[in-house]
Amino acid sequence: MAPGNDLDRQSMQFAAPALSLLRSDERRIVIVGARGWIGRTLLALLRAALDSDEFARRVVCFGSAERGIVLDDGTRLDQYALDDLAALPRQPTVLFHLAFLTKDKVAGMEAQAYCAANRALSQTVHDALDRIGVDRLFVASSGAAAFADDPGAAGDLRLYGALKREDEERFAAWARNRAGTCRVAIGRIYSVSGPWMNKHETYALASFILDALAGRPIEVRAPRRVLRSYVAVREVLSVVVCMLLSTDGLAVQCFATGGEPLELGEVAAVVAQVGGAIVSRRPISEPEENRYTGDAAAWTALLARYGMTHLPLDGQVAETAVWLAQKAEES
Repeated sequence: MAPGNDLDRQSMQFAAPALSLLRSDERRIVIVGARGWIGRTLLALLRAALDSDEFARRVVCFGSAERGIVLDDGTRLDQYALDDLAALPRQPTVLFHLAFLTKDKVAGMEAQAYCAANRALSQTVHDALDRIGVDRLFVASSGAAAFADDPGAAGDLRLYGALKREDEERFAAWARNRAGTCRVAIGRIYSVSGPWMNKHETYALASFILDALAGRPIEVRAPRRVLRSYVAVREVLSVVVCMLLSTDGLAVQCFATGGEPLELGEVAAVVAQVGGAIVSRRPISEPEENRYTGDAAAWTALLARYGMTHLPLDGQVAETAVWLAQKAEES
C-alpha cells in the first residue's frame, strides 16, 4: 500500500472532465467548510486543475474562524471567518457549501442548540449568495435526509436528516427562483472514502483499514447485518463540477451517491484482501438490518453521463490506505 505516482495519475485521469471544465471557467470559487474532508479533497482537485497564480486568484475559503490551510504540495492559503462571506465583492461565483455540524455532534448538544447552530450557518450562506454573485452552487446534503421521517431510525439520524432536508429545500428554492441564470447541485452523500478521511473511530472503513495497516485482525462486531455503499470523495466532486459547469443543466439537480451495497463483513473482506489482514465477523444474532446505501445503478448512469466510471471498493481502499499510512508516518 505504498504511495506512488501511478495512483496520482489514476486519480487525475479520472477527474479529467472536471479538471478541463475548471480550467476553462472563469468564475471565482468559494468553499465554505474548506478544512473538512470534502473541502480538502476539493482543494486538491482545484490545485491539480489550476496553476499557482490562477489558484490564488480564484479560490477563496471560509470556515468557522480565520485559520491557515496548508495543502499536501505545500501551497498555503487563508481561511476566512464565515461571518465575512457577504463582504466579498460581487462577481460570478461557484460556491461549494460543505459546512455543517455533523451527526456526531448531536449527542454533545441540546437538540434546540444543535438546530439553531446549523440553521444560522445555512442562513448565513443563503443570505450571501445574491450579494456576492453566486450563480452556481453545490450543497452537500446527506443520505440521512431520507430518514428524516422514518420512525424506525435513530433519533440523532432523524434530526440530522431533517436539518439536511431543510437545506435541500432552502437552496433548491433559491435556484428555482432564479432559473435560467442560477444552478444548484444537491448531493445526498452516503458513505465515502479517500484521503483526508477524519473521525477514524466513527467510520467503519477507516477503522478496518487502520487495523490492516497495523497488522491487527479486522473485527466486525455488529450483531446485525449492516449494509453500506461507498464512493470516493473525488468521484463525487468530479460529478458535481461537471453538473455545475457543463453548458446545459437544470436549475436544480439532485443526486445520491451509490456504490455496491455491501455488508460490513464483505467490506472488511475487501480491506483484508487489499491489506493482507484476516477478518473476524461476530455472528449475526439480531434480525433487524441496518441499511444506509445509495442507488448503485443511478450512480453508474450519472457517472457515464460525464464520461466517468465508478472506482470499485478495492481501489477506494488502496487510495485511502495510502493516505492513512502517510499520516501515521508523519505522526
